[in-house]
Amino acid sequence: MELTDEQAAVRDVVHEFAREEIRPTALEADRNQEFPEDVWDGLAELDLTSLTVPEAYGGYNADPVTAAVVNEEVAYGALAVATALSVHSLATSCIAEFGSEELKERWLPDMAEGRPVGAFALSEPHAGSNPAEMSTEARKEGDEYVINGEKQWITNGKRAGVYVLFAKTDRNDPETVTQFLVPGDVDGLSVGEKEDKLGLRASDTTSLTFDDVRIQAENRLTEEGRGLSAAFHILTGGRIAIAAQSVGLAQCAMDEALEYSQEREQFDQPIGDFQSIRHKLAEMATRIKASRLLTREAARERASGSAGLTASMAKYFASETAMHVTNEAVQIHGGYGYVTEGEVERLYRDAKITEIYEGTTEIQKKVIARHLLD
Repeated sequence: MELTDEQAAVRDVVHEFAREEIRPTALEADRNQEFPEDVWDGLAELDLTSLTVPEAYGGYNADPVTAAVVNEEVAYGALAVATALSVHSLATSCIAEFGSEELKERWLPDMAEGRPVGAFALSEPHAGSNPAEMSTEARKEGDEYVINGEKQWITNGKRAGVYVLFAKTDRNDPETVTQFLVPGDVDGLSVGEKEDKLGLRASDTTSLTFDDVRIQAENRLTEEGRGLSAAFHILTGGRIAIAAQSVGLAQCAMDEALEYSQEREQFDQPIGDFQSIRHKLAEMATRIKASRLLTREAARERASGSAGLTASMAKYFASETAMHVTNEAVQIHGGYGYVTEGEVERLYRDAKITEIYEGTTEIQKKVIARHLLD
């Protein structure tokens, strides 16, 4: 689908920022496992940390197609940065959609400016793909909730200043999952060490431990028992974001492979003259375009209503495209693709997570099949 003039202008600005400001930091950030905070500040200056914040609270309030375009281009620079941004946007989406007026006024203007960073605390060590099995409990005591439990795989875990938390008000009742806002400085909240990951190494991923954490009852974002439906609603947008990021990552790998195939010579000619390389490039480009179109269709549907089926299709197909394209990019680079001095080795490692987070490939297929059969 064609972008509007405004959406195309946003794409061009963010692409330039990704190329000039994000990509030059990506390799070192990956090696050091440190998030590039200067890049985050640059995103804030472009109003991108306010993507899902309403204008009334100082936000950009981007439409879903524009948000997908932004996610794609930021991921072209570095998936770790794009992931941090999309999770921050999930948190602001939850506050904007479910929070009271007081909570919106308290948190959204500052989050729109990039600080505090937001995190989304749904997964647990023993409850990943099935969040109804979570054991974290928020027990009501007077005008407070007392929270105990543990969360896992929390993006922005150390960087965050506010967590959107999902917990049961009765640990033994799966129908009581509820959504809460938890400030990062509350007593009893412990943030674990950063996970040492295969890819996405510049993005901090941690556990969270809640030990008699007390928050005010007004920090509850949904009615008791409405947390899971809220999570699934918000995660539809999250899956479109990951699909878009997969496209951006794949496009980056494609560009690297294309450039290398024109420069690298073997048998007195560029390797791009060989049919085997040309066929790889043709398939890579076709998969990327198909993924982009499917992702933007999901975003368009999101703007006009429900996009659950197409969002899952886009996330499934685009993430597999990212894995395929980065694998082929490494192959085209040969030995140079296998060493850590180059871009494609990092892109290959980063791509794998797109098939796992925000709902695994298997979960997306389950969702798609359910839509077809029901």
